[in-house]
Amino acid sequence: MISFSVYLVFFFWLLGFYFLWKIPRLESSPDQKVSASSLSVIIPARNEAKNLGILLNSINVQSTRPAEIIVVDDHSDDATADIAAAAGCVVMRSKPLPIGWAGKPWACWQGALRSKGTILLFLDSDTCVQPDGLHAILATYRKKGGCGLLSIQPFHYMEKWYEQLAAVFNIVTIAGMNAFTLLGNRLKPIGAFGPCNLCLKEEYFNVGGHEIVRGDILESLGLGRAFLEANLPVNCYGGKGVISFRMYPDGFKSLTEGFSKGFGTGAKATSVAGQICIFCWIFGGVHLIRHLLQATIQGSTNNLVVFGALNILYILQVHWMLRRIGTFKLITALLYPVPLVFFITVFCISIFKIFILRKTNWKGRTLKTK
Repeated sequence: MISFSVYLVFFFWLLGFYFLWKIPRLESSPDQKVSASSLSVIIPARNEAKNLGILLNSINVQSTRPAEIIVVDDHSDDATADIAAAAGCVVMRSKPLPIGWAGKPWACWQGALRSKGTILLFLDSDTCVQPDGLHAILATYRKKGGCGLLSIQPFHYMEKWYEQLAAVFNIVTIAGMNAFTLLGNRLKPIGAFGPCNLCLKEEYFNVGGHEIVRGDILESLGLGRAFLEANLPVNCYGGKGVISFRMYPDGFKSLTEGFSKGFGTGAKATSVAGQICIFCWIFGGVHLIRHLLQATIQGSTNNLVVFGALNILYILQVHWMLRRIGTFKLITALLYPVPLVFFITVFCISIFKIFILRKTNWKGRTLKTK
């Protein structure tokens, strides 16, 4: 007789197909004419000497070139400003951080005020635009009506083993946006992704821009909501083939600190239905691991077979998810309990920092949380 736990785990496994059903990709025809003569690229940068050159080189070789690239140097103590200047960018030295502002919103806001273009593209310093990526981004924006906010989660490239631990964080980040469910466009996203956002300059200032999210750690969520509240669309895409990033290449500590700085805030912003689905899917994986260990210890052949089959289903599903969002290896899916436990641990740390200590650290700054 099949136990209730089997049905429960199977149902929770099915939820994974609901919240991460389809991740649309940006595409454009090579013969489609797109001009970037009115595009201002704004890059907030704080101690990004290792990453910035990669991004700027990727922009400078695009077939579609922006009108200007503005790098807002947020009080870096490395060669960030020199690299930006050498690449021919407009380099802005950020003014002192005002009370109540977080570093990234303040840098983006200054860059937007300085910009000359009518279209703004905000890019994180650790991103990299793939060949003809700007063409695809602009073409998709025009195809979607040329208004509102186009938000892209970059494809995650990894080199070192510890970066594979980001697997569940990547899944939850994309799934929690509420934009890729089985219901498709019938659900609105909860906001926008942080690394890449495109919008009209006029609409940006009309909704309040980064000034209305001045103190937010995850400023893009609030910015996206501002567009939605102004009845402007927010269209979310996956960045595979168009834009990528490599998160936290400086070691395990930076990976842990980076994800813990705001993940609790992001979870709070997720819709209740989304929170329940993601929680149940994670709980299903943990519950499955527990039953497998218990069956192994007790020597229960029937349970080993049944829960072993469910484990294979989880492995296949995790691999299906990860191959669409990053260069995750098959072994990461095979050993999914490891990044799952890592996610739960760091998530608890994030909750403690944000809601108990009400502060977190990032790039040498102490950020107070609301």
